[in-house]
Amino acid sequence: MSREEALDLLKKHITNRKILSHCLAVEVIMRGLAKHLREDEAVWGTVGLLHDLDYDKTKSNPEEHTLITAKMLENQVSNEIIRAIKAHNAKYTKVSPQTAMDKALIAADAVSGLLIACALVMPSKRLEEVSIKTVKKKFKSKDFAKNVNRERILVCQEMGIPIEGFFEISLKSLQSISQELGL
Repeated sequence: MSREEALDLLKKHITNRKILSHCLAVEVIMRGLAKHLREDEAVWGTVGLLHDLDYDKTKSNPEEHTLITAKMLENQVSNEIIRAIKAHNAKYTKVSPQTAMDKALIAADAVSGLLIACALVMPSKRLEEVSIKTVKKKFKSKDFAKNVNRERILVCQEMGIPIEGFFEISLKSLQSISQELGL
């Protein structure tokens, strides 16, 4: 599946602009991580882009999240893509994250929320103003972005990427699409 096909599919199934932006954010972070780890950027990007494809159908039913996506993507993408998407909802799917791509999706999904929250508290509300120092400080503050699961972000260490390096890769990746995100 090409990126254009994946994006068209996402736009067909996601009506909420914030969720669409979130998927674009996770896509670009996944691409940055793939580049850092010398993995396939296109495959990792597809995982990030489509990881919440069924969100509109499952937002009130988390036990179904990713399972509907898996059915929608059957015979269109590789099993490794479907597995990674399911693994980011391991609590309900029982597909435990094992590969670097599985773990990257979990960490990228969570860090995107932290980084966007960091941008929104800047005077300019722009990603360009966010520094690694700010991200580290906000990461440690339990009162900041309370819905961001810090343990999921720390999964980056299971891929051999220290937290500060993960923040740097993720922030630079997001900054590269800041105009598209409106941040």
